Amino acid sequence: MIKNLKHVALLLLILVATSASSQTTGNSPYASYGVGLLKGSLLPQNRAMGGISAGIRKPGGYSNVNLANPASYSSIDLTTFDVGIYTGLRELSTNSKSEKSFNGTLSHITFAIPVSKGSALSFGLLPYSDFGYNYRNPSTEIPSASAVYSGEGGLSKVYLGYGFKIAKNLSLGFNAAYLFGNLKEINSLEFPQDPTALNSSFQTSRSVAGLSIDYGLQYSINTSKASKLILGYSGNSGLKVNSKMSQLSSTYRYANTDRYTTDTIQFSEGVQSKINMPLMHTAGFVFEKTNKWLVGADFSLGKWSSFKEGTNKPTLNDSYGVNLGAQITPDITAVSSYLKLVDYRLGFRYDKTYIGIENNDIKQMALTFGFGFPLPSNRSTFYKINLSAELGQQGTHTSNLVKERFVNINLGFTMNDRWFVKPKFD
Repeated sequence: MIKNLKHVALLLLILVATSASSQTTGNSPYASYGVGLLKGSLLPQNRAMGGISAGIRKPGGYSNVNLANPASYSSIDLTTFDVGIYTGLRELSTNSKSEKSFNGTLSHITFAIPVSKGSALSFGLLPYSDFGYNYRNPSTEIPSASAVYSGEGGLSKVYLGYGFKIAKNLSLGFNAAYLFGNLKEINSLEFPQDPTALNSSFQTSRSVAGLSIDYGLQYSINTSKASKLILGYSGNSGLKVNSKMSQLSSTYRYANTDRYTTDTIQFSEGVQSKINMPLMHTAGFVFEKTNKWLVGADFSLGKWSSFKEGTNKPTLNDSYGVNLGAQITPDITAVSSYLKLVDYRLGFRYDKTYIGIENNDIKQMALTFGFGFPLPSNRSTFYKINLSAELGQQGTHTSNLVKERFVNINLGFTMNDRWFVKPKFD
């Protein structure tokens, strides 16, 4: 067991170092609002089922880290490790042009350890938001100029959670999370047809850090010996995170493709403020036949109209979403057919995001599917590879806005092992 701990500790250090040094962000103009595009606290097995999480406990016979609802930790009876990567292809288009981008990064590292029968501890690291974007528009004030908007960075989330049963069919859970990261945005005015022209830029960099508390409830109703209905709810306490901001105004020219600064007009640093993050609520259910199939739905609400940074209160709308999902495992005990052991997942999600532009609500929808591939195991250790795909779109061409079409792929590796158990024989 000590050997296993050493191997996992080394793997965690390598993955954290890799994530910190090679963070890759996407390219969406809608990431410039709030703290960027939210990634969601979901593992591939949830994403493949449309993102349902409120009622998910232990799908497919494996202990599962469902950190979107910490009440689910009470179902974990084996030490569970889950790590994954993300890659995505995105096409941005207007009525007149389009472009494509590709990105990928570490998606999650999670760990869960049973504490007692009906309770478990979980901790991990995952991205919280993506602030990457880069786009150019003709200036509305100067005919020969272009306005360039770009951003990079995002927020990450490290959490420690505990879930436990407070009654036979009722579970409660909490996550204490620390959000941290850097958000950098640059607004520039350039003269692309005149290499001798003096361009200008205004850069804002924010270092963000703060604590949040997530909580969840789950209640199970046995509808027969082999089936049950699970009702779930998760939310957060609303939080204020610290923001430390610096600003830089400068002028610059291009020499071929190289950019060099000609003058610094203004610089300030150390401006501190508070970011009021919104209250988030998710409620849903799962109806399942144990180790055979499940269907479920979630309904979510985000109070983004209360978002505020210092004295700046951008006009954001309250968001809401609907998630539908299902999973089927043909025969979890099959010996002669591997395909009967595989988890098959399908789902759909719809979100009215917190972004509204020129009286147009920016909506996102996606069809999702995926698989859970079990690997050769022994009596005490079980392995599974989880693959999910999301095919969707966001935005609209109305009012010459940008429509995004995307394909997101998430790949995760799950390990269940029986650790911290005293052997009967030496």
